[in-house]
Amino acid sequence: MIGLSRRAFNLGIAATLLGTTHATNSSAQALPKIRVGSLTLPVFAPIVVNIMKAQKFDTKNGFEAEVQTYPSFSAYYAGLATGEIDTLIGGPTYFQKLRLEGVPLRIVATGATLADLVVIAKDPAIKSLAELKGKQLAADMGSGQFQILSIYAKSKGIDLAKDMTLVNANFAVARAQLAAGRVEAAMIIEPIATMMIKEDPSLKIVFNTDAAWKEMAGVTGWELVYAMREDTIKKNGNAPKQFVAALADVTKYLQTDPDGADKIAVETVKLPPGILKEAVHAKRWVFDAKPAWDAAEKKSIWDTFERAVAAGFHPKLPDDAIIYAP
Repeated sequence: MIGLSRRAFNLGIAATLLGTTHATNSSAQALPKIRVGSLTLPVFAPIVVNIMKAQKFDTKNGFEAEVQTYPSFSAYYAGLATGEIDTLIGGPTYFQKLRLEGVPLRIVATGATLADLVVIAKDPAIKSLAELKGKQLAADMGSGQFQILSIYAKSKGIDLAKDMTLVNANFAVARAQLAAGRVEAAMIIEPIATMMIKEDPSLKIVFNTDAAWKEMAGVTGWELVYAMREDTIKKNGNAPKQFVAALADVTKYLQTDPDGADKIAVETVKLPPGILKEAVHAKRWVFDAKPAWDAAEKKSIWDTFERAVAAGFHPKLPDDAIIYAP
């Protein structure tokens, strides 16, 4: 009788465990998926989503992030335009361009401030953007960052195309151009900026876009924001709020545990140890995800759209629906 009871008990435990496993699998399978675009480069996009996955901020907030990695920015943005992915982080003016071209996207969250967009020079005599007049500047002229820099420069009476000799170069090439002494300055983003300064302490940041933009616009400017496809939102009305909540968890984690974030960046995108932590402490790698529909954030993003039109980068403003509203 006792043996029978034990067998029954064991069978009962097994059935319970099977039931628990089945329930857990069912629960995991029940989570909606959000396909997130990422890059093979050690920049904001992969670092943020890798932290989200490593810390399980996606499942904590009711969805599973399914990461799709791309080797180039063109393929990355094309993934959103074609519907291969649901969301990614990108430049607000680039999303303005895509929306004007008919891509069904909506901006759902802020992301990276302009703090990581800097101009670096080696000559100690150069101390500001204005002092680069007549000199050579290496910059990725097709990037949203260049549009932001041009908009600010124009507000100060500086025409980058006329007042400087521009050398078109992506961020990695711009770094190499400055290191080789072929240009006087380079437009750089993090974490490249921190790596450059550690390698060569004689390099100096002569311009930081974050402070300049606040002085010009009176609000925080956003270098990168998150956009999500309209069809994704239509299928899952909770997707924007769930995704923004997970991003907010990433923001908090970066602020409270930069060592942990640094370790994740080392393990996933092979960033040298200490670089991300140093950039965070220097307040140049500032990730601050907030709902795009909040009044202050919406005003700031829209202000950037207006300035991009005034500077001639885009023919007109996008429709209001580009910024998601619950």
